Amino acid sequence: MTTNPFRVAIIGAGPAGIYAADLLTKAERDFEISIDLFERLPSPFGLVRYGVAPDHPRIKGIINALIKVLDRGDIRLFSNVEYGADISLGELTDRYDAVIFSTGCFVDAPLELPGVDLPGSYGAADFVNWYDSHPDVAQIWPLDAQKVAVIGNGNVALDVARVLAKQADDLHTTEIPEHVYEGLKSSRVTDVHVFGRRGPAQAKFTPLELRELGQVKDVDVIVYPEDYEFDEGSLAAIESNNQTKQVAKTLTDFTMREPTGAKRRLHLHFLHAPVAILGEDHVTGLRTERMELDGSAGVIGTGTFTDWDFGAVYRAVGYAGTALPQLPFDSGKRVIPNHEGRVVDAADQASAAEADVVQGVYATGWIKRGPVGLIGHTKGDALETIGHILDDRAAGVLTEPVHPEDSAIVELLESKGVDYVDWEGYHRLEVAEKSLGEAEGRERVKIATREAMLAEARGQVRSATGSHS
Repeated sequence: MTTNPFRVAIIGAGPAGIYAADLLTKAERDFEISIDLFERLPSPFGLVRYGVAPDHPRIKGIINALIKVLDRGDIRLFSNVEYGADISLGELTDRYDAVIFSTGCFVDAPLELPGVDLPGSYGAADFVNWYDSHPDVAQIWPLDAQKVAVIGNGNVALDVARVLAKQADDLHTTEIPEHVYEGLKSSRVTDVHVFGRRGPAQAKFTPLELRELGQVKDVDVIVYPEDYEFDEGSLAAIESNNQTKQVAKTLTDFTMREPTGAKRRLHLHFLHAPVAILGEDHVTGLRTERMELDGSAGVIGTGTFTDWDFGAVYRAVGYAGTALPQLPFDSGKRVIPNHEGRVVDAADQASAAEADVVQGVYATGWIKRGPVGLIGHTKGDALETIGHILDDRAAGVLTEPVHPEDSAIVELLESKGVDYVDWEGYHRLEVAEKSLGEAEGRERVKIATREAMLAEARGQVRSATGSHS
């Protein structure tokens, strides 16, 4: 009698999902395991492919490590399969002993401000999706404002500000396709203003990202002395945290720079809390309140307001998770409620420890803990979640799947006409993108539409005009 392997489905093939699959294959165990990755986009890699700025190839290099994991051949990939549309939770639990959700956070966190819905008010995630050539977004982005505000003091705010300020020709060596290049080339932006409500010692920039900002060609970085304040709490943070110390040093260097007369300027403002986006039919400005440090690195409002003239405002205040069909969702924390990775039937994460477990369903990555920490932190998430999966299997609390065969999921998807992309299909897409890059002396050029990505993954022949047959 043949014993079926322990079968695990992972929904979301970004770093969190691939790390979970990799660690699960390497976990100490005395039974065979079979792992399938599902991804709603035609390509895996999540925010590493669609959330990292194109001029950051060092971070993009993480993809190479993820490719090595999937190249081993012991993890199956089903891309272009959307949970909730192409496949349901019941269909998964019928075919797998355990299901892990690693769908991440890929939409903008809400920001409650008057005027936030005005035309010309944009979420940073939407802009990032555009310049990273996400296949589900429009290929046109309005860049007709000369003065632009970016709300936020983290790395995404820096990415948005840098891409807005950078000359298009300096990005043309990266993987951006022609429509992004032409869009940036036509940009009328001259001044980008980045606003943070707290002081410079509380900025969430990483030192490397901030230093790179000062190396952008033909862009003056301006820090205003009146914004550059430290209290006792700030000084203590600088002394105790090397990252904070490096950020403060770089900002200090910026304050001592003389403007060079560059074509574009990038202004960093601290202690300015946005209170309203101004305008009637379109964004015309931003109102901020002057803040002051309270002695312990916190801030309090001064009641002094400034109205700034801007033609566009970008909100870079973080990412948020989205609710998934047939699963509980904490709308406050924007995560799947869970206790150490075990999904629980709770309305909010605070009550997760006492809530009933949704048997056989787990979470890892940002959809488990929220959008905090770097990519490497997802490994710790995965280890915790995987530990509970193995414990639950050992305890005999997992329900045996009705259709445990490896072929069962393939038969289901094919019966529904789901045009899934396997790992070989991804490699065909990768070859096509590298071929496009080679023709222009670049490493690769992204294929930007879902239709074209699927055509390459299927191996259909591209004509001289770029269409497929």
